[in-house]
Amino acid sequence: MRPIFDAHLDLAWSAIFFNRDLTKGIEQVRASERGMTDERARGKNTVTLPELRKAQVRVCVATLLARSGPALKPQPTYMRTDLDYVTPALAFGAAHAQLAYYQLLEQQGHLKFIRSCEDLRSHWKIASSNPAAPIGIILSMEGTDPIVEPSQLEHWWKLGLRAAGLAHYGQGQHAFGTGVDGPLSSAGIALLKQFERLGMILDVTHLCDRSMAQALDLFGGPVLASHHNCRALVPGDRQLTDDQIRQLVSRGAVIGAALDSWMLYPGWVRGQTSAEVVSLEAVADHVDHVCQLVGNANHSAIGSDLDGGFGHEQTPRDLNTIADLQKLADILDRRGYSDPEIDLIFHGNWLRFFIKSLPSTEPA
Repeated sequence: MRPIFDAHLDLAWSAIFFNRDLTKGIEQVRASERGMTDERARGKNTVTLPELRKAQVRVCVATLLARSGPALKPQPTYMRTDLDYVTPALAFGAAHAQLAYYQLLEQQGHLKFIRSCEDLRSHWKIASSNPAAPIGIILSMEGTDPIVEPSQLEHWWKLGLRAAGLAHYGQGQHAFGTGVDGPLSSAGIALLKQFERLGMILDVTHLCDRSMAQALDLFGGPVLASHHNCRALVPGDRQLTDDQIRQLVSRGAVIGAALDSWMLYPGWVRGQTSAEVVSLEAVADHVDHVCQLVGNANHSAIGSDLDGGFGHEQTPRDLNTIADLQKLADILDRRGYSDPEIDLIFHGNWLRFFIKSLPSTEPA
């Protein structure tokens, strides 16, 4: 079993929206949802806190997720989820509810907030020798609509926010995201200046091509792609082009492979395509594509996005829970990856990136 650093999990949103007790075991949560039909993912969740321990996830990037774009549209039938709010102020409130859940889990000893590079080094050392240690979380925001105005970023920074992406699906108040196209807004440009002033990490995931190009041009701080696959393998604007991958790597970024089958199988139709058509080999394909493109294993990693609005009905057929991420090691081994390279993909690349990118609490 190899330790895992997962760069994208919507833990609080999954718990609060789906009304799930993540302190319970997988089967307990699935049983509690038996017979529910409001979401296709009911009874098919893949992540709970005990299952994270079973998976050997020592650290994850845990999100706050709430949207408030300038032109709200009805949710598509495959995503009837509680994401959209009519004002950024309401998204602000929803994100704080998710933050409060993480804070309570920390008080109960389940989680440990990581705010600095020293925190990360210390936590990884403790977790390496103590299986009962809390799971470390680095707080991120998937879409910055809950940041009501750019100057408010400091409020979120003081609460522990260390990374954020400017958009999710559609048009947000700061940028255009998946499924649409357009530039950063004036507020988005101002927000990036606050990112750079405070030391916030920019997650380019979900940015449309125009917004991403502009953000990378304007922002000089650390960047990552927390849960992003490759457009060369699965077409669509949700994926990274080879040129984008090269540009990100030139900035020292790491790219986390996502486990959503929609991003792993060309032509996947939510609610129709069978999970049987794709396996974890497809995840390895995307990891390998990044490694081959840049010539090493230093920039590919895991950003699973498991339970991010879907369950095992929309994951590779050989993944029933997040613990099955461990199967990737054997697949990569068969493809000729060395043990040190597999360790980089499982945790080493994210450790290096965040130790370099998180602020230091030590005096300069």
